[in-house]
Amino acid sequence: MPRPRSLTPEQLASAALAVIDRDGLAALSMRAVAKELGMSTMALYRYVEDRGELELLVVERVLHDVDTGMPDPAASWREQVSVMARRLRDTVGAHPEVVPLTVAHRHHSLGILRWSETVLAVLTAAGLEGERRVVALRGLLSYVIGAIQLEHLGPLAGPGTTAITRLSPTDFPLMTRTARDARDVGPDQEFLGGLTMLLDGLEP
Repeated sequence: MPRPRSLTPEQLASAALAVIDRDGLAALSMRAVAKELGMSTMALYRYVEDRGELELLVVERVLHDVDTGMPDPAASWREQVSVMARRLRDTVGAHPEVVPLTVAHRHHSLGILRWSETVLAVLTAAGLEGERRVVALRGLLSYVIGAIQLEHLGPLAGPGTTAITRLSPTDFPLMTRTARDARDVGPDQEFLGGLTMLLDGLEP
């Protein structure tokens, strides 16, 4: 009889990520990943206990690619934070269906922990301490994660914006006007513009 296949965590994570990217997060299951790997579901249980363990592998697979190194020390703290935010957006944005998993498993992911440690070092050097630093980090994480979801699930160029432009201008004068303006705002302009406003509020 042939010897059982030996799979690495990287192979398991890549198979699970392939399922998510192709079929959506709801499709992730032990059976789906086993099929992706060309093995039985029972054989997959030799490597992972359940879907939760697969989720952790996927989060680490995606966030491992985030550059968590300190940005150019000659740059301002705002520029450094912007670099870190763009790194996270670019990496996670390539797999938008994974965003909810990054939130659920952020405490266990070395990738997000290292990213947060670097951001905290930048904020500390800028003079933010204590509760203000806590709120700053949470605010940045919330903004980046929320922006990724909106960009991919509800983009300004999508049908939702078009539907709002067709509302009654009598009942919703500001919503309809804002929706018309939104059609000319690109993803990068939206993300970087919102990030600038957030950093304005964090100014020490």
